[in-house]
Amino acid sequence: MRIVRVNVGRLGARLGVLTGDSVTLLPEKKYGLGRGFLSLLREASRRGQTLHQYLERLLSREGRVRRLKLEEVGDQPSARNRLLLPIVPPEVWGAGVTYLRSREAREYETKAKGIYDLVYEAERPEIFFKATPSRCVGPGDTAYIRSDTRWAVPEPELAIVLGPKHEIVGYTIGNDLSARDIEGENPLYLPQAKIYRGCCSLGPAIALPEAIEDPKNLKIEMRILRGGSEAFRGSVNTSSLKRSLQELVDYLTRDNIIPQGTVLLTGTGIVPPDDFTLESGDIVEIEVEKIGVLRNKIERLSSRGRLS
Repeated sequence: MRIVRVNVGRLGARLGVLTGDSVTLLPEKKYGLGRGFLSLLREASRRGQTLHQYLERLLSREGRVRRLKLEEVGDQPSARNRLLLPIVPPEVWGAGVTYLRSREAREYETKAKGIYDLVYEAERPEIFFKATPSRCVGPGDTAYIRSDTRWAVPEPELAIVLGPKHEIVGYTIGNDLSARDIEGENPLYLPQAKIYRGCCSLGPAIALPEAIEDPKNLKIEMRILRGGSEAFRGSVNTSSLKRSLQELVDYLTRDNIIPQGTVLLTGTGIVPPDDFTLESGDIVEIEVEKIGVLRNKIERLSSRGRLS
């Protein structure tokens, strides 16, 4: 089962369940404007049910439900029925150097040789803060690269959503946009390379654990389109992830206040060639099986973080 948020004209943001080629909207009175994934989670918990169980019973009891065909749900800002951020996360965190390819890329870009190799092999993973809600964009939205970078890349990642007890309650797709040249110049510049306006894309849906089954066996594929042609394509399987998801969660939440609904990006195993950088007008498509496709247009910010 996959949960989505849809902008349904005058009804505003509505929660729905994506099944096959249609979205089944949840009851408006309970889950209309202003209500989100966390409301569902709290209601299921109050009833002593998993979210999957609660939604199955909720939909089976509803005599009248509204369904939108998937082809009616656009991915452009002007689309009437378009997918939104599936969750407005209170915080987004990232895990770094969790794939061998990521270690190789970081070793190439940085002037402080050896530090990323040590992180890959170390007991403690790299955990960093990525975004606040205002820095996140959803499917079909424009995502951004910094105005002062010459080497920017997307980082396609499996993202996990945490519940009130730090349990994994869902999976989505994340794009951890990064400035490789800024990060490589000095490791202390990591926040500037990672955190800025429109730096994190999430969506298009939250897949519940019952739908994923084995999160360490998912194919991730990324395509970058430029001028109508494919500029890059790469793929990886989450089986190549060096660390367990629970290990990453344990380190994130250790001695830390992590609110429910927090999203944790688990690292990337797909890195474009070292001579590749994103440009304004590029389209990034990230597909993770059993979750969907996250698609965003890329633009460069002007100086001082304004939209160009």
